[in-house]
Amino acid sequence: MIPEKLLEILKQDGVVAIATVGQEGPHMVNTWNSYIKISADGRLFIPAGYMHRTEANIAYNSNVLITLGSSKVTGNHGPGAGF
Repeated sequence: MIPEKLLEILKQDGVVAIATVGQEGPHMVNTWNSYIKISADGRLFIPAGYMHRTEANIAYNSNVLITLGSSKVTGNHGPGAGF
């Protein structure tokens, strides 16, 4: 189940960082909150067009670290929330 706060963040403008590790080491790319779609069963779909190194890294090592947030959503300690 996707937390309500995350759903609120996804409705706002914000950047998403995607980190992977491949044979050549770590790599990070960015996309936008608005590009993320949620499936009926609660999976996040993040388009990865032109992210060729990210795709190669995932084939090598399927672990992915993703962060996202919005300064417009109230967090635990004031403005801004992220995951």
